Amino acid sequence: MDNYEYTELLKNIKIKMENITGVVEPAKLQERLQEIETLENDPEFWNDATNAAKIQKEKTQIQRKLEKYNIAKSAVDDAADLYEMAKEEDDEESIEALFADAPELEEQIRSMEIEVLLSGESDASNAILSIHPGAGGTESQDWASMLLRMYKRWAERHDFKVEVLDYQAGDEAGIKDVSILIKGENAYGYLKVENGIHRLVRISPFDSNAKRHTSFSSVMVSPEIDDDIDIVIEDKDIRIDTYRASGAGGQHVNKTESAIRITHIATGVVVQCQNDRSQHKNKATAMKMLKSRLYELELEEQKAKEAGIEKSEIGWGHQIRSYVMQPYQQVKDTRSNEAYTNVPAILDGDIDKMIEGVLIAQNKEE
Repeated sequence: MDNYEYTELLKNIKIKMENITGVVEPAKLQERLQEIETLENDPEFWNDATNAAKIQKEKTQIQRKLEKYNIAKSAVDDAADLYEMAKEEDDEESIEALFADAPELEEQIRSMEIEVLLSGESDASNAILSIHPGAGGTESQDWASMLLRMYKRWAERHDFKVEVLDYQAGDEAGIKDVSILIKGENAYGYLKVENGIHRLVRISPFDSNAKRHTSFSSVMVSPEIDDDIDIVIEDKDIRIDTYRASGAGGQHVNKTESAIRITHIATGVVVQCQNDRSQHKNKATAMKMLKSRLYELELEEQKAKEAGIEKSEIGWGHQIRSYVMQPYQQVKDTRSNEAYTNVPAILDGDIDKMIEGVLIAQNKEE
């Protein structure tokens, strides 16, 4: 990288920083923090525990965003000032050090760009993620279990908590169905781009002839909605079935009909929960899952209507991402059009770059 290249790099980074400043609006965030501090000084504020917790959560998010913004802006300003001084003094050593730090500076700005993109109404929410294997029996069910592991490993990398809401094991291997709750800031903001059909191409471990197989699984991601989001579900709108829980889960498994399945008749959305021994708790969790799914479905329908897209089946030609393990190794996302070769790392949860690539690509389209 020569001086001209670095000058152009700084110019582009400054433009990005200006755009970020326009979206983040740090002055308004500071004003909001002062408003919150005023509220906190009022003794009446703490009498409403629910509202106080909500405001405290907002305060934490604002403080974190401002801290990240200030660090990024300071890094850009410092780099620009040091570069001008080094040029004036013909300080080659300092210029070389700035060149060496350039990738880290670019990564800071990219990270801040992603932060800006995760500012939607529900982006900061926890995520309810469900995986459903497509046609193909054991092969697709095994692929679904690989995806489940990938998302669990991703959550671990971010120190997010994972709670299994429903799990149905496959007859021979893999899973028939699974729903998990991923708890962490911006969990939904990141994982919402995983909504869609995922395609796997590999030599099947279940085929004695070692033939290449193609499998599909769908991933559905919904925000864990707050209680203040008004979604009315009447008894006549749903069908509730009880059944015995299956798989690992304690002494209640296969002894009592504690598991709950709720079908929303109008949309055909089905949710189920067998996480708890209590049928009442499972029902409450399932109802929350249903509300979250209906909320996400409404958002999907609005976007699809705007884009003129129809609902896809779990099969050929509808995938958002392809994971190829044979005859070559590559993961390619159809939305960002980016390809990645480190398939084992991706299947081990290293999916941030893929997710960020889609977020940036979608933002450019808008």
